[in-house]
Amino acid sequence: MNRPTPWTDPEPDPVESLSRRVDKLERINAALMAHVERTMDQQGGAYSLFQTAIMLEGRVRARTEELTALMHSLERSNEALQAAKEEAETANRSKTRFLAAASHDLLQPLNAARLSLSALADLAAGPEAQTIARQVERGLETIEDLIKALIDISKLDAGVVRPVIKPVRLADLVAGIEASFRPFAERKELRLVTRCDDIAVETDGVLLQRILQNLVSNAIRYTERGGVLIAARRRGPKTCRIEVVDTGRGIPEHERALVFEEFYRGGREGEDGGVGLGLGLSIVQRMASTLGHDIALHSRVGHGTRLSLTLPVAAQRPDAQVRFAPLATTLTGARVLVIENDASTAEALQRLLRNWDAEVRTFADLAGVVTALGEGLGRPDVMVIDYHLDHGACGFDVVDYLRRNKGWVTPVILTTADHSADIERHARAHGAELVHKPIKPAQLRSLLAYMLA
Repeated sequence: MNRPTPWTDPEPDPVESLSRRVDKLERINAALMAHVERTMDQQGGAYSLFQTAIMLEGRVRARTEELTALMHSLERSNEALQAAKEEAETANRSKTRFLAAASHDLLQPLNAARLSLSALADLAAGPEAQTIARQVERGLETIEDLIKALIDISKLDAGVVRPVIKPVRLADLVAGIEASFRPFAERKELRLVTRCDDIAVETDGVLLQRILQNLVSNAIRYTERGGVLIAARRRGPKTCRIEVVDTGRGIPEHERALVFEEFYRGGREGEDGGVGLGLGLSIVQRMASTLGHDIALHSRVGHGTRLSLTLPVAAQRPDAQVRFAPLATTLTGARVLVIENDASTAEALQRLLRNWDAEVRTFADLAGVVTALGEGLGRPDVMVIDYHLDHGACGFDVVDYLRRNKGWVTPVILTTADHSADIERHARAHGAELVHKPIKPAQLRSLLAYMLA
């Protein structure tokens, strides 16, 4: 009988072994189930994400289509706006060209009427006739101012006005304005005071002069008592301020934002009982904007108004230009050659000059002058020529012909309704004095006396 030795392993228990295998299988099954559940969850999340992506893609596509439609609509609107802008700019340019071209024709009859009226005033004996003549002249002046103002606004809006910026000595400019407006101030028994430092500023002298003329004219017109001050002072090393201060009725606060608009008058009456055109400050603002000068308004009702203009101080000082005052002499016997293509203006100018005891010959063009030279036309003492003649001819053609062929270096007064800088340069190049139409008889007489002295 064989007995197991102590060194032999006992037989394993089948039940225990089976139990261990079951436990192991259960753990494996649990792990597999957990993996399957995780896989199912991941697949469910991916499907959900897939559905969400499809939904978002649909929304993006819809929004893209809406945005594309809006962009197309915006492009069409922009094209329409661009077309409208180009049409408006074309219309504005056409309006400006028309006004610039028509200014001569619009002002020419006014010029003839004012010259004839001045001659009539010289002939009229009774006070009633003088009163009527003055009333007609005031009406013509209003029409003239309105036409000039509308032309100025049109040119400024269209950008036709090109400022020539250079150093300008304020003392000379202010002195000229004071001399021009002192008679008007004295007529209303107002004081006109100027205080101007010796300053040179960077600006366009012609435009700045017109700005100050408008401001001073308004101040005198709407001031009943007291006076008007024109002051120019430094404000720091690089800035200057020009102020026009009056002791008038002042501007109510609700009107201050409106006074720079066209045709706004605020119901204010001037010295003659009438209201202004309402264009002066509108032109001032446009000119100041063209020059890049800031303009400000301060006013108190019942105390007065102050309008100030801020300008840059010039780095260099300009050469002083001294202009002598015209001499008040008679024109008796003066030989005046007039070149004017408008028959009514030529007739009125001839009548006016003859009333001043001058000897006058009038011609419409160079051909008439050449014919008269062949008949013994003598050298004139002064020539009054119109810039624009018939068939595109220029009044300076006569001047050039006489200087070239006769050697006559005669003083010239150029008359024109055109305010362009080219004509001003042309006049300076010929050494001519420029007088804009409508011609003011007093200005013409004073200038003739000065040139013939």
